[in-house]
Amino acid sequence: MTAGMAKRLKRESGVAAKVAAIVEPAIEGLGYRLVRVKQTGSTLQIMAERPDGSMTVGGCEEISRMVSPLLDVEDPISGRYSLEVSSPGVDRPLVRPEDFERWAGFDVKIELATPLAGRKRFRGRLEGFEDGEVRLFIEPEEKGGDEVLIGLAFDAIGDAKLVMTDELLAAASQRAKSGEVGDGAGWDHDENQTNDIEAE
Repeated sequence: MTAGMAKRLKRESGVAAKVAAIVEPAIEGLGYRLVRVKQTGSTLQIMAERPDGSMTVGGCEEISRMVSPLLDVEDPISGRYSLEVSSPGVDRPLVRPEDFERWAGFDVKIELATPLAGRKRFRGRLEGFEDGEVRLFIEPEEKGGDEVLIGLAFDAIGDAKLVMTDELLAAASQRAKSGEVGDGAGWDHDENQTNDIEAE
């Protein structure tokens, strides 16, 4: 399966959605996958990874060199902004079905786009992905009972991310030893101190 074939939860809106539409094909052309685009104030963050979920500083640099000229030409953002290309980090967003499979056994927070039986937020331990649903074990309503396995439709998810736990930190530490970026540290592209871009 190529990087572009995996379905991604596209929850960007406004400028971030425009940027995602511009940069995603280019990022996939380099052999990476877009995780998320987010604009916070004057910072535009592009989060990406390899298909296996890893990322290096060199990969961040490669993506930045590719997308910076595209954004200059397409000019989706008015005013000055700083471009930050980063790895997904430890408590990463989960945006593709395989993310929920890869991180099975770890704790996750999920927020639905629309409520299910009056509830939008769920927290539990990932069981995996099956038949279009993200499956997770949640705490029972009655104290002392067994965990309950539920399924949430992938297309109904508004946001999903891993929860920072000791287990997750240990797993991230193992990945970091292999040379991957696993701590969420971004690489700010600041070529000749001119990464701030101002619209004409």
